Amino acid sequence: MSSATIESPARSPRAARPSRDRHVTDFIALAEEVRAAGLMKRDISWYTWRMIRLGLGFTATGVMFVLLGHSWWQLLTAVIFSFLLGQAGFLAHDAAHRQIFASAKKNEWTGRIVGNLFVGLSYGWWMNKHGKHHANPNKIGKDDDIATGAVIFNPEDAGQRKGFGKWFAAHQGSFFFPLLTLVALDLHMSAIRRVLNKNEIVPARKAEIGLLAVRLIGVPVAAFFVMGPWIALAFMVVHLATFGVYFGGSFAPNHKGMPLVPKDVKIDFMRRQTLMSRNISGGWWVDKGMGGLNYQIEHHLFPTMSSKNLKLVQPMVRQYCAERNIKYTETTLGQSYMIVMKYLNRVGLGQRDPFECPITANMRSAR
Repeated sequence: MSSATIESPARSPRAARPSRDRHVTDFIALAEEVRAAGLMKRDISWYTWRMIRLGLGFTATGVMFVLLGHSWWQLLTAVIFSFLLGQAGFLAHDAAHRQIFASAKKNEWTGRIVGNLFVGLSYGWWMNKHGKHHANPNKIGKDDDIATGAVIFNPEDAGQRKGFGKWFAAHQGSFFFPLLTLVALDLHMSAIRRVLNKNEIVPARKAEIGLLAVRLIGVPVAAFFVMGPWIALAFMVVHLATFGVYFGGSFAPNHKGMPLVPKDVKIDFMRRQTLMSRNISGGWWVDKGMGGLNYQIEHHLFPTMSSKNLKLVQPMVRQYCAERNIKYTETTLGQSYMIVMKYLNRVGLGQRDPFECPITANMRSAR
């Protein structure tokens, strides 16, 4: 992919607007249409009922936790607990995007309490990481979600691996689901490192440390006293693994395997958020199970829109993309996992991004 931007050269005042201005104007027209339809309005009552249902779920699971006591049926409790934590994570995500309250402070503290106390992640760390992702999804050097770590997302980094690391990279897609079992543990460790690192700026650091301590120490200690050491150990292993698969498996399909954007390429907002995102179809159970993240394109275009309204705005966005020849990607959950696994294996072998040519063609057609 070349380093050229999609914007056209400047023209005389009487000529047609530069391509960039046209794209901006077009998106503003869409945003105004969406706002006129009332889809940007917050619905506190809907979120209140969502919080109540979640609270009732945690209460019922807590009762189950105590009544089962020293029983291997507690492994079922661990799975239910993981599902509820995933739902709590989606709620914290919505609060972080200021979807719930008009007040930024109320959203911030809702996200901080739910994120730290229930999910066990640092709200400050996640806000920093997720903010970069939304600003530049899948852009090399900008989006930490595709930064090289245990898994390689940039084929240029594949050649740096030697020995077992090289073999693992070539087969990393096959280890996709096993690696997801470690997502929860990674979230907890990242949270601890963030809040204890004095070189990092963490708003409300003491509050985050206190909330994380209650969550990360309280749960295993409670399990030990209620179940005994061996069942408690099994409970924690099952909980961490299932929570990791559920939470990681809800976020991974949205961008993994979509085009990578080189560092020196500039793309207008609409295409930056649409071409690098993938929607997941499947009906109400996918909507509920993924907390609205399955409408990833719409979420990236309107990040402060309530997750309740993402389904309603989808036809408008789809039509907008069709009229402007902007690729709109949507697939099923199972198909998305297959795409991600195959993509990771290709990248691990050092093969170039298979989506580079189509995205370049899309950009050129937009001139």
